[in-house]
Amino acid sequence: MNDGAKGSDLTTVGIVGAGVMGRGIAQVAGECGMTVLLADAQPQAVSEAIKACAGMIRRKISKGQLGSAEGEAAIARIVPTAASPSGGYADFASCDLVIEAVVERMDVKHAVLAGVEEAVRDDCIIATNTSSLSVTGFAARARSPGRVAGFHFFNPVPLMKIVEVVGGELTDERALERLCDVARRMGHVPVRATDTPGFLVNHAGRAFGTAALRIVSEGIATFADVDRVMTQSAGFRMGPFELLDLTGLDVSHDVMESIYHQYYEEPRYRPVAFAARRRTAGLFGRKTGRGFYLYADGRQEKPSEEAPPSLDLLSVSVWVSQRYAEAGDAIAGIVRASGARIDTEKRPSPDSVILLTPFGEDTTTAALAEGHDPSRAIAVDCLTPLSRRRTIMRTPITRPDIVATAWALFAADGSAVTVIRDSPGFIAQRILAAIVNIGSDVAQQRVATPADIDRAVELGLGYPKGPLGLGDELGARRVLDTLAAMHAFYGDPRYRASPWLKRRALLGVSLLCDD
Repeated sequence: MNDGAKGSDLTTVGIVGAGVMGRGIAQVAGECGMTVLLADAQPQAVSEAIKACAGMIRRKISKGQLGSAEGEAAIARIVPTAASPSGGYADFASCDLVIEAVVERMDVKHAVLAGVEEAVRDDCIIATNTSSLSVTGFAARARSPGRVAGFHFFNPVPLMKIVEVVGGELTDERALERLCDVARRMGHVPVRATDTPGFLVNHAGRAFGTAALRIVSEGIATFADVDRVMTQSAGFRMGPFELLDLTGLDVSHDVMESIYHQYYEEPRYRPVAFAARRRTAGLFGRKTGRGFYLYADGRQEKPSEEAPPSLDLLSVSVWVSQRYAEAGDAIAGIVRASGARIDTEKRPSPDSVILLTPFGEDTTTAALAEGHDPSRAIAVDCLTPLSRRRTIMRTPITRPDIVATAWALFAADGSAVTVIRDSPGFIAQRILAAIVNIGSDVAQQRVATPADIDRAVELGLGYPKGPLGLGDELGARRVLDTLAAMHAFYGDPRYRASPWLKRRALLGVSLLCDD
């Protein structure tokens, strides 16, 4: 492969596929000064895409985000072509880079890429925008495999300022460097990733949805409970079920199954059966008006939340476990503020509510481990800030009056409270530990650098922190212990710790520490 045009000097880019993704790439390429040759098997789709690009660019002009002359010049640079799999891609002969953004089907993409390679110069980079198919598989069929790479944008392209630059086993390093330059020129952050299932972002994002689906499938909490906890306690912008409804279960579940099978049934990525049933039923989410939530005129209808009981707490006696002293002290402060009395005996008095603060254990296991009466035991999740929504958890035999008292106590200062059935790891502990663990294994597999993993997840998924930074914030040893407790309870290798997490937790160093 010749040096050809450097990424910052590329002047002409061809785009095959005039759908939402293709038009988004065309818009940002036109705005950064590149001539864009747009093609699609349906000529009308090209016209509609150029019209949509012009509308978006003129909206930026009206908002003062782009000068009028600059914006109109960008529109003029997006040019329709008649190129297609049936008619050939001769119009792309002058291109320095061609990006295919067609339907996510291997046979369709192979046909497009083969046709493109016949028409372009030897130094033209050929990129696929695939989100899940093998870049190596595409390159292996090419005449010049070194110039074939992954260039995976996220939708909507003008707003999602990240692009995965994926090298297959045969991709030339210079092609990847040029694509990184192009991404920066477009105003995007390029992250280098190896050619593994899901690449970087879709791989690192496996835990959020699958762990949440597992919680609901076990009857531990409702989907609305999970979303409330993950947004209000854990600080995510969207709950996992809101996100599944937004992307569409038809898309999300297929990706779950694809990555699971591509990793030869790796337990960490195992999908949940009830999600497959909902997909079969057509409960896709916003696009069908019904998913985990109902949608009226596109607006989500959220189920109401039961109000906490109103009780006189002045005569209530509460014993707080000091197994984890910092958590116990925080709980004791809330108890005192509610007006309830702290039981200061070493063992709980017969009439005391027993409050436990486990990490990774369920209430039953924690109560028995400390030798307490499970019928009076309530566990409180202390992993996330108690100033936000609070999660309390009962055993199968916790007395109803104990549950009501604990609920009233933790809601006494106006805080929202979620009451769930017994579960190793509550809701937030379970999902957050899974996020950290999968992110750690992405690092262990050298899919990307630790810094790029966190940067990509923050930009591509909108998480408050990347998985490795999140693990540092929560405490790598605490995450490791939480996973170990869940693994011990279930015996499911889904919860086994990544070597990356385990070593760094034992050494007491940052999960962002590369070796």
